[in-house]
Amino acid sequence: MKMVWFLPLLFLYLVVFSSGYGKNVSSRPNVVNIGAIFTFNSSIGKVSKIAIEEAVKDINSNPSILHGTKLNLTMANSNCSGFLGMIEALKFMENDIVAIIGPQCSTVAHIISYVSNELKIPLLSFAVTDPTLSSLQFPFFVRTTQSDTYQMAAIAETVEYFDWKAVLAIYVDNEYGRNGISALNDKLAERRCKISFKVGIPPTSGVTKAIIMDILVNIALMESRVIILHVGPELGLLVFSVAHYLRMMGNGYVWIATDWLAYYMDTNSPLPLETMDTMQGVILLRQHTPDSDRKRAFLSRWKQLTGGSLGMNSYGLYAYDSVWMVAHAIDAFFNQGGIISFSNDPRLHSQEGSDLNLDAMSIFNDGMLLLNNIVQSNLVGLTGPLKFTPDRSLVHPAYEIINVIGTGIRRIGYWSNYSGLSTVPPETLYTRPPNRSAANQQLHSVIWPGDTLATPRGWVFPNNGKLLKIGVPVRVSYKEYVSQVRGTNNFKGFCIDVFTAAVNLLPYAVPHQFVPFGDGRDNPSYTELVYRITTGEYDGAIGDIAITTNRTRIVDFTQPYAASGLVVVAPFKKLNTGAWAFMRPFNTLMWIVTAAFFLLVGIVVWILEHRTNDEFRGPPKQQFITVLWFSLSTMFFAHRENTVSTLGRLVLIIWLFVVFIINSSYTASLTSILTVQQLSSSVKGIESLRNSDDRIGYQVGSFAEHYLSQELNISKSRLVALGSPEAYTKALKDGPEKGGVAAVVDERPYVELFLSSQCSFKIVGQEFTKSGWGFAFPRDSQLAVDLSTAILALSESGDLQRIHDKWLLKSSCTMDSAELESDRLHLKSFWGLFLICGIACFIALFIYFMQIVHQLRTADPPDAILSGASSGRSRRFQRFLSLMDEKEDQSKSKSKRAKVERSPLENDRDEESGSRHSNKRQTELATMNNNNLSI
Repeated sequence: MKMVWFLPLLFLYLVVFSSGYGKNVSSRPNVVNIGAIFTFNSSIGKVSKIAIEEAVKDINSNPSILHGTKLNLTMANSNCSGFLGMIEALKFMENDIVAIIGPQCSTVAHIISYVSNELKIPLLSFAVTDPTLSSLQFPFFVRTTQSDTYQMAAIAETVEYFDWKAVLAIYVDNEYGRNGISALNDKLAERRCKISFKVGIPPTSGVTKAIIMDILVNIALMESRVIILHVGPELGLLVFSVAHYLRMMGNGYVWIATDWLAYYMDTNSPLPLETMDTMQGVILLRQHTPDSDRKRAFLSRWKQLTGGSLGMNSYGLYAYDSVWMVAHAIDAFFNQGGIISFSNDPRLHSQEGSDLNLDAMSIFNDGMLLLNNIVQSNLVGLTGPLKFTPDRSLVHPAYEIINVIGTGIRRIGYWSNYSGLSTVPPETLYTRPPNRSAANQQLHSVIWPGDTLATPRGWVFPNNGKLLKIGVPVRVSYKEYVSQVRGTNNFKGFCIDVFTAAVNLLPYAVPHQFVPFGDGRDNPSYTELVYRITTGEYDGAIGDIAITTNRTRIVDFTQPYAASGLVVVAPFKKLNTGAWAFMRPFNTLMWIVTAAFFLLVGIVVWILEHRTNDEFRGPPKQQFITVLWFSLSTMFFAHRENTVSTLGRLVLIIWLFVVFIINSSYTASLTSILTVQQLSSSVKGIESLRNSDDRIGYQVGSFAEHYLSQELNISKSRLVALGSPEAYTKALKDGPEKGGVAAVVDERPYVELFLSSQCSFKIVGQEFTKSGWGFAFPRDSQLAVDLSTAILALSESGDLQRIHDKWLLKSSCTMDSAELESDRLHLKSFWGLFLICGIACFIALFIYFMQIVHQLRTADPPDAILSGASSGRSRRFQRFLSLMDEKEDQSKSKSKRAKVERSPLENDRDEESGSRHSNKRQTELATMNNNNLSI
């Protein structure tokens, strides 16, 4: 009985109290409501409608997904209208919808996302690619397809791959078009490319051929020939039709369509022949979905469902997977104890007298839990892995790059965020380390508009009848480089001939006119000339323009056609070698150390050899002389004393090696000093100038003034502007004392031309900047690139050198006689050595004559001389001459030397033999004398 009353009371409690605090409370209800909103009659909508319905059927027929709970799908047609989309979304909120599949259009997505945020209903969009719909602003917006950020990155890398620098953009003027082109501009900027011009088309159905024709005619007059088309299928086909009519689908043009063309062709294939004819050679992108058995089975099933009248596109596959993602998230939601309940938002209470039924809309209480389950999905669907990165983008974004050919299309490669451009599917590359090097970026060949395989240059000169205005400096000095022909706007010189020759090598005409820059009285400022390119006054500038860091920040330069750099020019004087030049190879300390080591080595060797070597023994005086002789004779490797000890030989070998190095170095240095012309200058280079207070000259208009004052911090009060080579000469000759300059800082080409006629100056120090001369053009100018190639061709063919010789090969000042004098060795360079040698000879002769005089005084004169002498003076002179002519008796010296060389025992024997021989000789002489007396 109690149970009978209990059940009605429980039912009443649930009905009454649930109306105040919540609605539809259930832990796992039988039915869960989801919504889908898109444009039914669009190419995406037609396919997505069937795909979503099939996904719901597959899920409801599989009890293992939701375990008995069914999905109840409600569809609404927004017709890509923001207003209609908002109305349909609000209707969904009256039916306790827990998730919305869609919308399809970016305009609708922006509006519905605000409602989704307020009511905490997850919004899974399978077709909105607008990159500005971020998870930070719209946390309940989940993109289940690829963002246009990646598609525009693929286009930017394709543009870079073909070496194009500027593109034109045609887009539909709504959130989809504007935001997509903005993303493209960012991706191009990362690769030093740009959108040179962009034009929007109204997103209404009233766009006529006349409007499109006006847009394309303006584009045809522009420089770039690479056109990015980011619109919808209806506008895109109209653009191609008009472009074909204007012959803008021919040679030289490049058309790149975003994925709107791919899904349109996939849905409506095959297209009529007249439609295909209007887009021959077009490159298009399509979202890449990996091939799989499940995908192939679904596509086979699709043909049965549609009877082949409707093709499947990538957005239909993403729509199918989005439903499955919601189903798995709802299942996880229930497993986590989630309850589908809604509560009223007090901010949405209708005002008194209002007909808006705002009370019907309620907040999904556990919407955040369901959202987290969706974001944390980790499934494999028809489109591949269904997993999100931290910024809620699907993993492994990839696109196919397709070329329209004949009646169909041909895939020329792939792009993936993992490895860039490739000719193999991205799935293959995911198993390898990422490699985005330039050599690894590859695409198959493309058949371009006009049925050609040659890659279009991507730009032409604007077909508007205007000539390029080329600024040329009017120089007043060094006119060999560039000068204006008097009375005309024509120019001549080295730089002009290089520019003309390079332009003639280009495969296209460059209509241009030279515009003089300067007053003709002073050299103009080249920095100002370059700056006027950025203001549009000039389309380029040629001449002797140095490539500097500041200038490269605002313009682009061609390949340098002449080497340049700042150098210092200063007066010099010849430095004579002098009488004591032979002392200059070594400084004082080197001489002292060398002499000390000669003596030290002699003493060390004497110590090591003294106990074992007889040649290093004897009286102290003799050993002292031996040490000195041995030490000095090693300088010429002429020592005669033998070394017998091992240590002595080791020391001697090392010392002889040191002596060899010293002799070689001395010889080389002395040779250089005596044979190479020695020039002296008070200025040694830029550092000596920087540290001094002397005045420095520079050429008017040169960047040298800015470099010296800004980079080297030299006071401008020390800088003197000089306008001509004659001013250089006068200022350098006067010097700082007479109001001139100590040196001139200028670019090397000018200096070389100046020194060809001025021999009293020279370059001192090293070149302290490295740059070159180039032609300047606006940033990202293709003409600068093509002229760089032409300049390299001129250099390789030798034409650049011939142009140089024509204008700059001047007869330099003759210094043959000076060079001949510097190669000869003069007596003044050696008279010190000769003086020393002469003094040594004089002293030796003096000692020798003193020895002769001593013998003259001690020896007795011969009888013949005494008997025939007429006077004392003549007798002494004759005696002196006879001593000079007399041969010295060597027997004593020889016997003495032999005694020294023989042993003491042998010497004693020789003395005994000599004494016996002498006694015998004396006996014979005595006998002879006795006989004579008897006679």
